[in-house]
Formats: sequence, structure tokens, C-alpha cells
Amino acid sequence: MRFVTFAREAGDTRGRPGALLDDLSNIVDLGHRFSSLLELIERGEAGLAVAREAIEAAAHTVALADVRLLAPLPEPRQFRDCMVYEKHLRQAMAQGGKISGAVGEPPPIPPVWYHQPVYYKSNRLSVIGTGADVRWPTYSNVMDFELEIALVIGRKVRDLTPERAAEAVFGYMIFNDMSARDAQMAEMGGGLGPAKGKDFDTGNVLGPWLVTADMIGDIRRLKVCASVNGRVVADTTAADMQHDVSRVLVHISASETLYPGEVIGLGTIGDCCLLEHGRSLSPGDVITLEVEELGRQENRLVRDS
Repeated sequence: MRFVTFAREAGDTRGRPGALLDDLSNIVDLGHRFSSLLELIERGEAGLAVAREAIEAAAHTVALADVRLLAPLPEPRQFRDCMVYEKHLRQAMAQGGKISGAVGEPPPIPPVWYHQPVYYKSNRLSVIGTGADVRWPTYSNVMDFELEIALVIGRKVRDLTPERAAEAVFGYMIFNDMSARDAQMAEMGGGLGPAKGKDFDTGNVLGPWLVTADMIGDIRRLKVCASVNGRVVADTTAADMQHDVSRVLVHISASETLYPGEVIGLGTIGDCCLLEHGRSLSPGDVITLEVEELGRQENRLVRDS
């Protein structure tokens, strides 16, 4: 199933939960059954059963063209972002020194990166959906996008094993991790993860829809494409993960409870940001991210005059 959160009114920031039909043109309004998509997820198998019944009946439908899609989860319960693609890391480290002013060869990838998944906690309150403008933060001069796939936790879990980890995944969606590169490079020199390099309003773009895990299977097979103003930046796949979904979930859930509705980004796929190509975004650029089975996300970057 493909789930969305949609709005009819311009000022509606909460939206209504819905299920996108297979025609990709019509939505079954689930607002009569659930207050939000988070409630549906929290209700587990019972929630999915109610959703299936509503989809089969299709009694309350609206045209996709007549509504505005918000992020599937406008306020995730928690938000983490991992880094599991070596190609991205190597290329980003090689180019990042040019922004920070470092000289000489880039440092080697830390051994810990190969031994365990690394991640930071992102700002769960700065989430937007496809079609919304990304606002350029006032303190940055170097902006970038990052194409990732994010998973959503579907049940309360702790101390997952590799054999049971996949059962914790409700579904997957596209994640654009917008980045203020100059701020990011400066602050990460302090020995901690990104803060203002990532945490600004509209900095996390999710959607257009959330697809249940049973429809996706292994995300590594998915084709991905990133474009800016219609020009392709990357056309590749989500393969070559140093740590797969199971390893990520085993590590994060060790002695820590994960809850339904938590979002975990799985890292920027190699070639899928401008930093890796020695470039950056400009005001007015339109970023288009496409992932097989997960849809197409498009947003414009705007800078206040």
C-alpha cells in the first residue's frame, strides 16, 4: 500500500491520511478512520486491516490532482539519519575540504564507519513534502541536496536481532536531506555531527508517499535518479550499502526502544548530491528526486531577497 498525508486548504499543515490507489491518480480518504498516518502505523496490523477495507470499498476518494501532498509524516516521532554509502563518503570528503579551506589530501575514512552504522539525530520538526519551497537559511552561502531512502518504524522494538529486524519496518519513502554545506563543514570540525548544517526550517523533505515494506523488499535493487532544473546529476541504484537495513536497525535498537512512526534515513547514495560533483545549488533551482516504487519528489530552493 502507498500512504499519503494530503491537504485541501492552503493553510492546512496537518492534513488527512490517505491511501494512493494503484492508478496513482486517486486517493482513498482515511481521515474517517484515523486522525493521522501516525495513528494508523501505531495501530499495527489492525490499522493496516482497516486501511485495506477502506481501499477495497473506495467510498471516500479524492483526485490526487485536486489536493496538496504534505510529508507522509509531517512530524515524525523521532528522526535519525545514517551514512552507509562509501562512495558518497569518499567523494564528499574529497570535495569538502575545498569548502572548509583545508589543504592536502582528505583524511581517511575512520575505521568505526566500517565497523558499525553511524548516524545523527535530525530535526523532526523541520519537515516538508513534495511541492513545498525549501527556504535558504540566512547564514549559509553553499546549499546542497542529498538523495536518500528513509524507513519508518512500524512497531515498538528493542534489541532487534538480524533475523527479526525487517519485521520492524513499516515502509519506505524518499528523503531529501537538504544541507548548508559551509555551516556543516565549519561545525563538524568541532568533533560532533552536523547541527545548523542540517537543522533549519524546511530542511527535511519526505515523500511523496510512504510505501509499505511488503511492496519494496530489498531497497538495494531500487533505481534512483536526481536532477536539478531538469539536468540529471545522478542515475544509479541504491546498492553498495556498507551496512544494510538489518544491520542499521540492530545497531540503533541496541538497549534503546524504537517506536512506531520513527524515521531513519539510510544515507546519501553515491553521486546523489552536488558536493560529490564539486558544485552547489543556486536560488530558484528545482530539485527532482525519483526512486523506483517510491515516486517522484520535486521542490524549489528559494532565497529571501
